[in-house]
Amino acid sequence: MTDRNATAAKASNEDLRPLEGLSRPADAQERIAGAVRTILEAIGENPEREGLHDTPQRVAKMYLEVFEGLYEDPRDHLKTQFSADQHHGAVIVKDIHFHSMCEHHLLPVHGKAHVAYLPAGGRLTGLSKLARVVEGFARRPQLQERLTDQVAQAMEDVLAPEAVLVVIEAEHMCMSMRGVRSPGSTTVTMIARGTWKHDHAARMEILSLLRS
Repeated sequence: MTDRNATAAKASNEDLRPLEGLSRPADAQERIAGAVRTILEAIGENPEREGLHDTPQRVAKMYLEVFEGLYEDPRDHLKTQFSADQHHGAVIVKDIHFHSMCEHHLLPVHGKAHVAYLPAGGRLTGLSKLARVVEGFARRPQLQERLTDQVAQAMEDVLAPEAVLVVIEAEHMCMSMRGVRSPGSTTVTMIARGTWKHDHAARMEILSLLRS
């Protein structure tokens, strides 16, 4: 493997980093507040004026909230399971609203996730648990593509279903408020795994139910 290919492979592995949570630094809030104060000074503002005096601490608390998914393993939610009671069809949860942060500009991403799976082994998980998985992975510095993959991977890891389908639709503020400045643009990502990856007809049936 060439050095260039090795670097690309390393970057790819980092994008699909382990799904489990990280340890939150004990001094995280103060470090974030200090960094925000430095940014305010760098743009020519006075962080001591009345309107900005408490802003560094406010931002620090906000960042710890919007990035709280870093400190958990969202797969844990799926460990709550129960008998399918003879149910053998697909389970679909649509319109799971989420907020995330683009890791390239640290600007908000908001949208909806739609998840579906085909249970195997007669076991189901709670519908709210699927929403919590999306929320857990969304509350990190993210790429929409990675978020889509992580939700699908978590469902495969814990539920071991016959098939999984994840579709995410989102608006990125890094496109809406800067750069191209195209408000209202929506990015759609999708991943199908298991039998739905290869069975086109079945996949299209699930997609039609998601869009209905």
